[in-house]
Amino acid sequence: MTTTTEVLRFTAFSRDPEGGNPAGVVLDAEGLDDAAMLAIAAELGYSESAFLTAPPEGLEGEPGRAFTIRYFSPRAEVPFCGHATVATAVALGERIGTGDLVFATRAGTVPVTVTEEDGELRATLTTVEPHSEDVADADLAEALAALDWPAADLDPALPPRIAFAGARHLVLGAATRERLADLAYDFDRLEALMRRLDLTTVQLVWRESESVFHVRDPFPVGGVVEDPATGAAAGAFGAYAREIGLVPEKAVLTLHQGADMGRPGVLTVELREDDRRVRVTGTGTRVA
Repeated sequence: MTTTTEVLRFTAFSRDPEGGNPAGVVLDAEGLDDAAMLAIAAELGYSESAFLTAPPEGLEGEPGRAFTIRYFSPRAEVPFCGHATVATAVALGERIGTGDLVFATRAGTVPVTVTEEDGELRATLTTVEPHSEDVADADLAEALAALDWPAADLDPALPPRIAFAGARHLVLGAATRERLADLAYDFDRLEALMRRLDLTTVQLVWRESESVFHVRDPFPVGGVVEDPATGAAAGAFGAYAREIGLVPEKAVLTLHQGADMGRPGVLTVELREDDRRVRVTGTGTRVA
């Protein structure tokens, strides 16, 4: 990376620098082309890094608090990334103060609100309009084969579906916490399926209680085995859970992710009756 580019490092969905999901954040990427952004993301090696430039014409938002944001994994650009959005919002909160932000992403416009509670910055993003779709039997069979999961290990209360709230994720429910904890998959085989289905992650979910879930997200298409905390998938899962009637129309869900990797994080998902979009909240902190 060039010496003139300031690259910040923040973790999202944890107040501990050793927890959550780290992201690179470049608050001024005006001088960087696609190759340079990809090179920075690859050198950092985080699942994604975020790059801010001037907002497109017509984007609503307070001057100086509206931006174009792009996300790169070590391998490629992705349309939307929740944890890098939270990390960027917290970084902006430190620099320009709390309040509302607006990000223009490839997936659509994403408003974010940064607040401070007990000296801690928190960011709440609002997803684009979500939706979900069925997964073909053959594709489900291939996903289970790549994961080495018997079909009997699936939770029948969580039917497999592809959920979207800015990016596409295959949601699979684990019948037990032990099934979720035992993750050893065929990287190349799962990556090939995900590329064919245009998936960003596979979201593996175990339900602890009515509103508490544990999740893991294999991310071979991004060049990493597993994503430690996945805000985009959390938003997609919230919409999916509401759509299948697993949770009420109005609900607050808690998703625990990263514990099996030694990077625990907490994602809060809010569903509202008057808005089909999903709100995802998390803390963030600078990584030394």
